[in-house]
Amino acid sequence: MSINFDLDDLQAFRAIVENGSFRKAAEAVKITQPALSRRIEKLESALNVRLFDRTTRKVSLTAVGRAFVPEVERVLDQLDNALMSIADVASSRMERVTIACVPSAAYYFMPTVISEFHRLYPRIKIMVVDSSAHEVNVAVATGEADFGVTFSGNLSPEVSFDLLLEERYVMACRRDHPLASRNAVTWSEMYEHDYISLDRTSGNRLILSQALKRISPSRHSICETRHVTTAIGLVEAGLGVAAVPSIAMPRTSHPILKAVALEEPEVVRSVGLIKHRGRTLTPAALELERLLRSTPVKSPGD
Repeated sequence: MSINFDLDDLQAFRAIVENGSFRKAAEAVKITQPALSRRIEKLESALNVRLFDRTTRKVSLTAVGRAFVPEVERVLDQLDNALMSIADVASSRMERVTIACVPSAAYYFMPTVISEFHRLYPRIKIMVVDSSAHEVNVAVATGEADFGVTFSGNLSPEVSFDLLLEERYVMACRRDHPLASRNAVTWSEMYEHDYISLDRTSGNRLILSQALKRISPSRHSICETRHVTTAIGLVEAGLGVAAVPSIAMPRTSHPILKAVALEEPEVVRSVGLIKHRGRTLTPAALELERLLRSTPVKSPGD
């Protein structure tokens, strides 16, 4: 038997059972009484049975109608529960946004962005996955993160890249370092001093290795670290200098650290926002993206 009725017809049936009259039922479901009558006629026609006995003074269920009541209640209750479950999932999703960032981008973008987002939406929690470029890519591709901020290169085919800024690598050094007074230094000059390098698991290491194939350091690094932020901490502690992306440096004047331009060659990386091509962002994630895009791009502090 083909089903030629819908949920509105079942809800009309339940409304009559609960209210005891077509007039009160029509008021309850907010439609006209003739429209309610048409829904019941449609339901009875589809089932090929009579559900109500109607007189000018009252309406009552037929025997078939009474047997139909628990079935209708079961169907509509199941639908209500399903809709509530979906709403709960949507609500919990809306109350949290997850963004994956390489640490330097997290340092540069997220304090300002999170502060403004929290001011506007204090009940929505932001999860920041600060990790390597590879892990940021995986987090977005698998859906662990709503979107990510990383640099271009070796991205999954499921992920799109939208440029936010291009930045050059600079030399991080202490203000009391012999090279701190220079406006720019060459890579070869930097490598003549004690320096901290990034290990082979770092996406920055890959960029630098490709760009500096013709540069042969005159000495080995005194220390390797995985994250740029750690390298800067070691520089501040006086262990040496380090080549780092400019956004990782303090954005205002720092009492100890200084960024010096690196040249011959000038090495640039592209930082952008990555999203899963087939996934629609939640309204909360879209708002976080909007705030992130509106973050002013500034040069590192002097």
